[in-house]
Amino acid sequence: MPDDQPPSSPLPAPLPAGLLDRLASLLGPRGLLTEAADLEPHLADWRNLYHGRTPCLLRPGTVEELAEAVRLCAAAGLPLVPQGGNTSMVGGATPDEGGRQIIVSLARLNRVRDIDPLDMTMTVEAGLVLKTAQEVAAEAGCLFPLSLGAEGTATVGGVLSTNAGGNTTVRYGNARELMLGLEVVLPDGQVWNGLRRLRKDNTGYALRHLFVGAEGTLGFITAAVLRLFPRPRETELAFCAVQDEDAALALFRRFRDRDESAVRAFEYMSGTGVGFYATHIGGGSAPLPGHDHYVLVDLASSRPEAGLRTLMEAVLEEALEAGEVLDATIGESETQRAALWRIREEHPEAQKREGASVKNDVSVPVSRAPELIRRASEACRALIPGIRPVPFGHMGDGNIHMNLEQPEGMDAAAFLARSHDIMETVNAVVRDLGGSFSAEHGIGRLKTDMMEDWRGGAELELMRRIKAAIDPQGLMNPGKVLPS
Repeated sequence: MPDDQPPSSPLPAPLPAGLLDRLASLLGPRGLLTEAADLEPHLADWRNLYHGRTPCLLRPGTVEELAEAVRLCAAAGLPLVPQGGNTSMVGGATPDEGGRQIIVSLARLNRVRDIDPLDMTMTVEAGLVLKTAQEVAAEAGCLFPLSLGAEGTATVGGVLSTNAGGNTTVRYGNARELMLGLEVVLPDGQVWNGLRRLRKDNTGYALRHLFVGAEGTLGFITAAVLRLFPRPRETELAFCAVQDEDAALALFRRFRDRDESAVRAFEYMSGTGVGFYATHIGGGSAPLPGHDHYVLVDLASSRPEAGLRTLMEAVLEEALEAGEVLDATIGESETQRAALWRIREEHPEAQKREGASVKNDVSVPVSRAPELIRRASEACRALIPGIRPVPFGHMGDGNIHMNLEQPEGMDAAAFLARSHDIMETVNAVVRDLGGSFSAEHGIGRLKTDMMEDWRGGAELELMRRIKAAIDPQGLMNPGKVLPS
């Protein structure tokens, strides 16, 4: 398992003679970085689990430049690691320690090529920051609904490569459901233009879906056609203290049964996690203190006079009378709603400041989410007395981040040394409940050793055949997704 210390690694291997000059000539002074200070920010992942080495970093400014750079590197047999916002939670955009893998940043491919409010699509390049994509859509009177904690840094190419989920999956689906077409630079340097804006296109294999969720192991996503939606005319947000995990799910069912189309997000948080937020982010306070379980209910509608406040109050009143909701506060302004959302979004940072944690991005059928939280928490407490479960996440789609914080007073390194045991303990519960060991973060480097056990046999063999057919040299983001 990874640790928090940079491994002892050899210096980057020298590139084949003349290659650096050819890359420099192709990409220009802005497109090729070789100085250690310039490379350093790109060599570690967000969680600081992995520290790699690279001989250089490529920053192509056009798709044509990227395609030619890929051709040059393929001819030299050099592996390539695509990098967007470098926000991967599983080391998916970090080079290994060998020093031969070249990082390719798509940050300069960040144009909006087209936006069509009638078709409800926009075509954007892979380096466009997700938050910027949301803002561009809003300026055109539309909504691009994909939303996640790292949206100010994560890029469109990155969220598609990992099939990111985020907060609004319950309403709009994962990144895959928000994509109509792709442009991809293949491992041999060919450019596949599949930028079609069609809702219906039944012409053979849906190639675009091979690259979404592949984490850059099959090619570089360089642009995408994204689906847009009408902007909400009305929104409501409530932060609720609930009796327990079952009450949280019961509240979700009440809203879903009343008006499924109105539920934009439904997020669960533990009292421990909210307490960490209050201590490390909120300046010592958070609304409705003293409870063990919380949910955030986000309603939105593009219909005129949808009556969401009436809906919110009616459902909460029913749940209060049933003993499911213990207390609730409704955001009365955009500022208040943003502050309530911040409690949920800052959970990862609050846990980071509290100490060492082991993260489990898992999913189960929605109906089994309460059981997952209870059983996994109990199993981990039995494994390591004093461990602090911090489950949170997307109860509305069954994706719970089953995170475990080190016991108070325990050495961080000693705790992280038990990472494998902790993940196996959680995964045993997940497997028993018919779930998945990776819901939205992907496999990256962190979870490749789990693939044989969870996706072995014909399924993993098909993945290997696809990889071998598209990337026969194995140069695209090696060491990620598929076990060696």
